[in-house]
Amino acid sequence: MNSPIKNFIQQHFRHFNAAVVVDASEAYVKHLQGGGKMFLAMAGAMSTGELGLSLAEMIRQDKIHGISTTGANLEEDIFNLVAHTHYKRVPHYRHLSPADEVELLNQKLNRVTDTCIPEEEAMRRIENQMIKVWQRADQKGERYLPYEYFYQAIREGLFKEFHEIDPKDSWVLAACEKNIPIWTPGWEDSTLGNVFVALSRGKGGPDSDQGIKSIGIMKSGVEQMDALVDWYRENAKDNSIGFYQIGGGIAGDFSICVVPLLQQDLKEDVKLWGYFCQISDSTTSYGSYSGAVPNEKITWGKLGVDTPRFVIESDATIVAPLMFAYVLGW
Repeated sequence: MNSPIKNFIQQHFRHFNAAVVVDASEAYVKHLQGGGKMFLAMAGAMSTGELGLSLAEMIRQDKIHGISTTGANLEEDIFNLVAHTHYKRVPHYRHLSPADEVELLNQKLNRVTDTCIPEEEAMRRIENQMIKVWQRADQKGERYLPYEYFYQAIREGLFKEFHEIDPKDSWVLAACEKNIPIWTPGWEDSTLGNVFVALSRGKGGPDSDQGIKSIGIMKSGVEQMDALVDWYRENAKDNSIGFYQIGGGIAGDFSICVVPLLQQDLKEDVKLWGYFCQISDSTTSYGSYSGAVPNEKITWGKLGVDTPRFVIESDATIVAPLMFAYVLGW
């Protein structure tokens, strides 16, 4: 099969971080070909960076089997799905004055580096739909993980009338189609997480009767970890599971700990993570988890001596699409 992007990378990415891109990509492919599965831990604002253009296809082609991400990435993929034409790009963002920032605030344009998310068309539009599934659970006394509410809304077509991009470019829609679980540790640190808390206190929403009586309808972080234990235990029975990490932070810290939890706390004999790759612009530093070299994870019982380990010190918005294209054979 002719693979122009893959061929280009193999020809030109020969040294330093570039060479690691090739090595990590080849090891990713080898891991899958050997019957392994891959877990994605994704931090940063990758959804607003439209990583879905390549990530969605990775999910559809069974190159990713479980995801841990920030609440912001979960919601921002859907924001982009329903409000893409209303986004505003600010290429000169480095030169904005505080007064310029206030002007964006007054226009209800929330800036993420060079891209502004429109509050009314994105956040409020989705908020109004999510309130419906939250309130239904509240009335029925049901409880779900954050991503499960999104899947309910997607499967009920609550976002369809607002689509502004090709649905195939939404990674959350692709994950929903595959029924891939999405863990969002610290979900409350997101726009909709803030909205949910306000509703549980009798505020927020376009109408006064849109409150939520029980904040407990949203399953907690420890319950998310409990669900991850079940998923890892089941999927690691017959497969080696790799860990592909974009950025640092809670998305990676939370999910990679499931292995020592199973081995050291539950005293179960489970496989260590069978592959590790991190793309990060956090350089190696003292006391930093995001900047820790992979060998440190061996001492915590997360990786083994023979686990293929890679760190690519670069911009994930550049590297991740290239690696995905390589794995997909584009």
